[in-house]
Amino acid sequence: MKIENINRNSRVGGNPNMDSRFHGSYSYGAIIGLLTLFFLTPALAQTVGKEPLEITAVGSLEWHRNDHKYVAIGNVVAKQGDTTIAADKITADYRDGGTKKAGAPAIYQLTAEGNVVITSGADNKAYGDHAVYNLDEKMAAMTGTALKLEAPGQTVTARDRFEYWSGEGRLNAIGNALAIKGDDSIAADTISAWFTDDATGQRTMTRAEADGNVTIATPTERATGTHGTYARDSEIAVLNGPVQITRGPNILNGTRAEVNLKTNISTVFGDAKSGNRVKGTFYPEAKKK
Repeated sequence: MKIENINRNSRVGGNPNMDSRFHGSYSYGAIIGLLTLFFLTPALAQTVGKEPLEITAVGSLEWHRNDHKYVAIGNVVAKQGDTTIAADKITADYRDGGTKKAGAPAIYQLTAEGNVVITSGADNKAYGDHAVYNLDEKMAAMTGTALKLEAPGQTVTARDRFEYWSGEGRLNAIGNALAIKGDDSIAADTISAWFTDDATGQRTMTRAEADGNVTIATPTERATGTHGTYARDSEIAVLNGPVQITRGPNILNGTRAEVNLKTNISTVFGDAKSGNRVKGTFYPEAKKK
């Protein structure tokens, strides 16, 4: 999905029918391309499944029967399918199967501590100090002082935590979240994305949100607001405000900005009820000498 030249037909107005057009390529739609960073494989939530889980360690592998857990210590690597967890220590909590017919103990939670690196596939990685996946809650969480998700050409960082709720298909980056793709970035207090399985079984994003102190930056534009959304079905992205978009010396102010990918029309709105008018300040280019 391309985001460049997305606003060839852009409007400024407090009335959606107002046809005051302006020239430029203000990237209100940049939020779409940037939030697709969350196509990163949710590796945290893939660590327990039908395939066998193999755990190796340089130090020791302990079986705590009374506490119903396995503890691996020292340069630990847990591998299942194409997902690998490396950490200083990994603990697997389990429930007894009861009788022999009931089967082997069932792992319901994995906890990785210290220098945690989760790799999914060949290129997707998550870094943190502590990671937990609870099968009962269907939630994986990673915390640390330098949280980061990496995929080819893109990164996501957060101050507080990453969360993946597999039951809802929701991925959150919480606390000073920052998504970077090439020269473009989006920053917000929280960035979230929702996924569903498509016809081929691949997880695809259905909607995304950026909430709190939203800043979208490209090499030529900067847009700020309080909340941003994108819905795949409608192909509409909205940045709520107050909204300010700048490109060089030119400035647009309004209460809301909307981009429709189907029509390639972007609009900045005012608010008639509150009396807030949309405003555009434009500076003619200086004539070449």
